[in-house]
This record gives sequence, structure tokens and C-alpha cells, in this order.
Amino acid sequence: MPEVADIAGLHGEAFRAKWAHRLTAVQKKALVDIQHCRTAFFGGHVHQCDHCDGKVYSYHSCRNRSCPKCHSDQTDRWIAKQRQQLLPCAYYLLTFTLPRQLHPAARANPKKVYGLLMKCAADALQKLAADPRYLGAARLGILAVLHTWTRAMLYHPHVHMLVTAGGLSTDGDGWIRPKNPQFLVPVRALSVIFRAKICAALKKTGLLQQIDPTVWKKKWVVHCKHAGSGAKVLEYLGRYVFRIAITNHRIESIADRNVVFRYHNNKTQLIERATLSGVEFLERFLQHVLPRGCMKVRFYGIFSPRCRHRCGQARNLMPQVVTHPEGGSTTTASSPSSRCPICKIGNLIRTETLAPQRSRSP
Repeated sequence: MPEVADIAGLHGEAFRAKWAHRLTAVQKKALVDIQHCRTAFFGGHVHQCDHCDGKVYSYHSCRNRSCPKCHSDQTDRWIAKQRQQLLPCAYYLLTFTLPRQLHPAARANPKKVYGLLMKCAADALQKLAADPRYLGAARLGILAVLHTWTRAMLYHPHVHMLVTAGGLSTDGDGWIRPKNPQFLVPVRALSVIFRAKICAALKKTGLLQQIDPTVWKKKWVVHCKHAGSGAKVLEYLGRYVFRIAITNHRIESIADRNVVFRYHNNKTQLIERATLSGVEFLERFLQHVLPRGCMKVRFYGIFSPRCRHRCGQARNLMPQVVTHPEGGSTTTASSPSSRCPICKIGNLIRTETLAPQRSRSP
């Protein structure tokens, strides 16, 4: 199966020759790590069969947070942990999108703008939820996950929020459900508040003058839909908590200097295919590598670390009628089975440690 690592190996040099002057240190490291993931570059171990004396080489993963081949075990653990912490209530999935007029500022100041995007979205939602016409709750439970891509890997910064359908009262003695069972809060009003908070935050940070002023007169995009118990949304969000943009199984071919991958078109609801040169593919992929220290997942309201006791209060106020199954079993792809794959009789015993070909520190 073709992989991003193969594309990095085949087209990495041509990509660096064209874009080296614009790459950050984090992007350069991601390109090298992904290309050499699970190879001798990162070292590993040698296992020998106690029956046929055959040797099996097991190489280490790169563990880069942008690698599509790593983190399956972390993903499973993260999803399982979040499922256990879900409250036994209904949920909504909200999506806040950053308009294209703000894309240049986001590209130039990703850590700052992405942080503002997530915080302003949460603040806008909490402000409107506090209105007694809609909810009148002091604190919602909000899990926010940042995405910067479309399914075709184009630049599209937005934040997904899994939000409790209700919130804790001001005194903490009651759980308040939405006044209208059809929606949590009105999205038109929410988008106006979100826009105003982004504008104020950019002004405070000194970035407002870089923004096309026409954006403040346009309608901003905020979507909201019911998410049931929240478990299925967690699975979707969890896929990209430790990865970015594309998984290897969507890459169909690498030939004639081109890469073909499939994606789901949200407008047509059809599976479509994109054909890019190897260099263009890497350009699209690496633009989604986050700067060092940029948090992709944040928790707000009663889900925030400072308010976990509030989450316990809310749980005690609810009937325990919803159960969440455990996540899938965790596996480590780089560790071989104890059974020898050569003779299929003996067991593998670790006999040697392979030193990495470079330091794993950045």
C-alpha cells in the first residue's frame, strides 16, 4: 500500500529544493521523521527464533505527531479515556470556521491565531448559552479539536467542538437542558458573537490591521448538529488527534511523479480523486504541521482541568442510563509477535538492540 513515507522518500529532495526557504524547523523534522519511520534510521531490536535461529528486525516508530503511521495505540487510549469521561447526556457537534480573509494571518502566526480561534469559539458559545432565553446555564462541557484541512488537504482552519446538550446551573445544584430540543443555541447569533470576539482578540494582539476589513461585514460559518451520545464523534475526532490531514489508506497510487488519493466531497457527497505532483502533495500535507507547543485539543467549561469537580457534580445530577463501551484494543505495530513468522514453530527472543542512526531529539 502506498504511504506518505514513500512520497517523502521519492519527492522529498525536490520539495526541499523548491520550498526549503519557507519550511519551519518543525516541518523539516516532520518530513525526515515520516520518511524514515520504522526503519533503521530510528534504531530498533533484533529478535531470534529459538527453533530455527531466524532473525526478525523490529524498527522503532518516529512518534512524530504528524506521522500517519504512528500513534494507533495512543489514539485508542485517548478515545477510550474520553468515552469514560463523557457525561450521560446528549451532545451536539459544533464547527467554527475561520474565514479565508484571516488565512494569511493564521499562516503567519499559527500558534497565536489557532489559539484565538479555539478560545473565542468557546467563549462565544458559553456567552450565548448563559442567556436564559436559550439555556441559562453557567457552564457547558466542551471538548475542542483543531483541524486545518479539508478532505482534499486544502488549507481550511476550523475547530470542532463536542458540546453537552445542557449545562450546570450557576449554583451547581441543577443540570439545565436547552429550552428548544431542536437546537442548543441559535447559530446565527452564535456566529455574530464569534466574529466579534475574534475581532476584539486580534485587535488586542496587534494583528487586526493585517486583516481585510470586509470580513467583519460578512456572515461567518458556524454549524451545529445533534451528536447523539457523542461516542461516534469522538471516534472521528480521535483519528486526527495524533495525526494530520490524510491517512495512508486513502493514497491509491504513486506513479509518473504523481500521487492519486481519494476523498469524500462534502458538497456532492461523492468519493472523488485528486491527482497531484509529489511536490504539491508534500506542500499540501506539510502546511498542516502545527508549530511546536500548539495545542490541538483543549477542554472548556466543566471539562476543563480546573473544573473537573464541576463535571462530577453534573454527573451526580443525571440518571445513569447511557453506557459507553470501551475503545478497541491497543496494539504496537512495530513489535513482532512472539511466534516466529519464518518457521511458525519457535518463539522470538530479543538478542540485540540497534542504535538509531541519528539522535531522536529535535
